[in-house]
Amino acid sequence: MDFLRPETLAEALELKASRPDAVPIAGGTDVMVELNYDHRRPAALLDLTRIAELREWTPGLRVGAGVPYVRIIDELGAELPGLAMASRTVGSPQIRNRGTVGGNLGAASPAGDTHPVLLASGAVIEVASVRGTRMIPAADFYLGVKRNALEPDELIVAVHLAPAKGPQQFSKVGTRNAMVIAVCSFAISLFPEENRVGAAVGSAAPTPRRAHQAEEFLASALDFSAPKPLLDSVKREFGELVSQAASPIDDVRGSAAYRKHALAVMARRTLGWAWQELLDGEQQCA
Repeated sequence: MDFLRPETLAEALELKASRPDAVPIAGGTDVMVELNYDHRRPAALLDLTRIAELREWTPGLRVGAGVPYVRIIDELGAELPGLAMASRTVGSPQIRNRGTVGGNLGAASPAGDTHPVLLASGAVIEVASVRGTRMIPAADFYLGVKRNALEPDELIVAVHLAPAKGPQQFSKVGTRNAMVIAVCSFAISLFPEENRVGAAVGSAAPTPRRAHQAEEFLASALDFSAPKPLLDSVKREFGELVSQAASPIDDVRGSAAYRKHALAVMARRTLGWAWQELLDGEQQCA
C-alpha cells in the first residue's frame, strides 16, 4: 500500500488525478477501522492532514472538510447550532478530536450523524479536482448506501452553510451516548423569514433523506409572523409524516417498526424544542 502525503490542496488534487484509487484519509475514524478489520485494502492512502486550507473555516460559512467536530462545537455552535448538536453525539471525545464532516460525507453512511443536519439546513458540498470545482447540494450528494456523487478524481474540499436564521435541533437514538452508531436520527431547521422548514432523517433509509411532505405540512400549519404555542395535533401529524418519509430495514441495531416509531417521537420533540425557542425569542424581543 502506497502512502501519499501532499502538502497543499493543489498537490493533493494532482495526486488524486494520477491515483484515483487512492483513498483520502484525514481523521481516519472510518478508514482505519476498515483497515484494521481487513474490510478494505486500498492500493494507496492519500493523507490530507497537512493541508492547512482544509482545516479552516470562513464567515459565510465555508467550513473546510478537515475541520474536526470539536472545533465545530467550540467555534461554530452559535452560527451552526444544528451541526454542533450533531457533532456532540459523534463517538467519544477522542473521535470528535479527529473526525471531520468531510470524512462523514466521504463515507456516505446512511447512519452518519451530520447528514440529516446538512440536508435540513440546505448545505452545499464543495468538491474539487484538477478539472475544476463543483458545488453539489446536499440533497444530490447521497446516491446510495455508502455511495456519493464524487467522481474518482475528486476530493471534498468544504461544506457551505448559511448561518442559522432560526432554531435548529438534532436528535439521535442509540444504545448509549458514546461510541455508537445511530439507530435513527432526525434534524429540523426553522427559517422564519422564509416561512420554511427543513427536516431530514438519518439511518432510516438507503441514504439520508429529507422529509418533504412533513416540511410542506409545517410550512402551511405554522404562523411564523405571529408564533403561538403548538397544537398537539400539529406535532402528531408532523411526526407521522416524518415517519412515512423513512424506509428502514430490520438489523442488529433495531427493527424497521422501531425506527419509524422513534422518528415520529423525535420529530415531535425536536419540533417542540425548536418552536419553543422561537417563542422565547419573540417574547424577549417584545
